[in-house]
Amino acid sequence: MKALVRWGATLGLIGSTLLGTVVIGNVPVLALSEQQIKEKLDSVPVYLITNEKGLPLSRPLPEGQNGQKTGGSVTGVYLSRQEAQAFINQLQSTNKDPKLADIVKSLQVTAVPLGVIYQQLQQTKNQPNRLVFAFKPVDQDVKGAMDLLRQGGQKVEQFRSVPIFAVRFAPDQGYVPIQSGNGKEQFVPLFVSKQDAIGLLNQVKPKFPKADIQVIDIDGVIKTLKEKNEPWLNQVVLVPSQESRAYIQTLPKNSATGNNAQPAKPKR
Repeated sequence: MKALVRWGATLGLIGSTLLGTVVIGNVPVLALSEQQIKEKLDSVPVYLITNEKGLPLSRPLPEGQNGQKTGGSVTGVYLSRQEAQAFINQLQSTNKDPKLADIVKSLQVTAVPLGVIYQQLQQTKNQPNRLVFAFKPVDQDVKGAMDLLRQGGQKVEQFRSVPIFAVRFAPDQGYVPIQSGNGKEQFVPLFVSKQDAIGLLNQVKPKFPKADIQVIDIDGVIKTLKEKNEPWLNQVVLVPSQESRAYIQTLPKNSATGNNAQPAKPKR
């Protein structure tokens, strides 16, 4: 599975060295293609609750206006494998219906690359019976995103999307890049976890005291990748949370295609 290779490569970015600037050649670029966007999103695993056949646990969408049935269904997409498993545990402990016992007992957490979810959304967005994905980000990161927005003077009551965190040299300056473990490439990291963003910010602060963390949402990231014609977007990489990175390390090193998913060794 090619996603395993991308997940492994993402691990190599953690602990990478900090760069002062992003070096970009004067090469004309176009907005990223759908496939390129999918590949960037594939670096982040998300978690579905599925049955023994691998089908997502879902429920019908609520009725529309005038009681009309929508025909579609909705399933949860968790950013935390632990939270998805906790939901299964709760279902198994509280279910009292014998008819559902076998179904509930067979539920499992299945990891899927975020790019696969994105691709499915693109392919079925005009279908009336489509499967809708309800994203469930980590509560701690949602709270952290709202705290940062409020510190910046915004009035925020709730955060409706998946928060993404980017480190800037200053509020009016560019994003802080990092160098890959082998020293041959550089990237602009966008973190799923606020804690990881804080780690990079702490490295930057001594030299750039105005450095800060910008809160974006995943929809805004995708919109920028689709619409902007800027070279640095090719260097954007989404960095999964520490929990997901630990999970990725448990995956088989060799994919079905024979690709080796060993992460690059970070520079010290």
